[in-house]
Amino acid sequence: MKTDDTIFPAEDKGGPAQPLLLVQDLRKYFPVRGGLLQKEKKFVHAVDGVSFSVAKGRTLGIVGESGCGKSSTARLVARLMEPDSGSMIFDGEGVAEFGGIAFKDFRRNLQMVFQDSFASLNPRLTIGDTVAYGPQVHGVPRTEAVKRAHALLRRVGLEPSMFASRYPHELSGGQRQRVNIARALAFEPRLVILDEAVAALDKSVQAQVLNLLQELKAEHDLTYLFISHDLHVVHYISDDVMVMYMGQVVEKGPVEAIYENTRHPYTRALLSAVPSMDPDHRTQQPPLAGDPPNPINPPSGCRFRERCPYAEAVCADKIPYLGAVGGNKEHVVACHMNCAASGHSRAVGAPAIEEEVAA
Repeated sequence: MKTDDTIFPAEDKGGPAQPLLLVQDLRKYFPVRGGLLQKEKKFVHAVDGVSFSVAKGRTLGIVGESGCGKSSTARLVARLMEPDSGSMIFDGEGVAEFGGIAFKDFRRNLQMVFQDSFASLNPRLTIGDTVAYGPQVHGVPRTEAVKRAHALLRRVGLEPSMFASRYPHELSGGQRQRVNIARALAFEPRLVILDEAVAALDKSVQAQVLNLLQELKAEHDLTYLFISHDLHVVHYISDDVMVMYMGQVVEKGPVEAIYENTRHPYTRALLSAVPSMDPDHRTQQPPLAGDPPNPINPPSGCRFRERCPYAEAVCADKIPYLGAVGGNKEHVVACHMNCAASGHSRAVGAPAIEEEVAA
């Protein structure tokens, strides 16, 4: 669907080889309110040095346990929260205070779909007005905005003659989420962040929305940042996967590399916890023991070491860096077992870890 380029310019400044989004060393600490006698300020390390890139036309899936920093990272990228430090480049240009693309233009090129489809919609606006409202605020005449809204509603499977005059409470959860997707696309964005966008839907509706997202991605040349706790869904929709633990990236790579050549013990634990219908591949023992450490005072070295069955002294002494797996620069993992010079007894290759996991 074409629009006036003076209102919604869709530029590709750097070509397909340049990442659409490049995030470097993003950090966000939340202060903890203490008592009157508490002299030292404490902070929750929600996002602690996260760096990644998203290629144009691809989907990056972000996974991890609750509280690992997935949603906080998404909100920092969308600038719904201000980061404490770090930089962000959108199609070769810095964002807002980093110099380059204006904040209003950046926000128009990036849209977000949240988990709670009902809370995301204004209960006093009809569905048609909800989708048309954003473009009108950005200068699109009402007639054109309504026309665009009706076309998008029709594309997401909601016939305007039946749904445009309805209110959010008159729709099902799946229908409301389709409205949220249509509203996001009304700006003709280049990057869409989907934060648990299908988590609240039942499986049949979930599959329909996922297929719709795939079709819209191809039609509108979209790039997705897809956040989910459902590893099956991430496997289906993602091109690349980033695994987070306690505010840090522990493994990142192409989806098949992550699922078939998992290198980090935490990623292995996540995958082993996924239910299987095959009786020969059912998990007999809990993949992880214990609870995540306190995010106010995270462990030294590797933050996963207190729950890792392969932890050694080096894991407490040194922070592992993201290194390439077997020379594959696209697949990186932050684990001392992946570094020959780390001093870990199972470093690089370590057949023992493969044998124990298989056993």
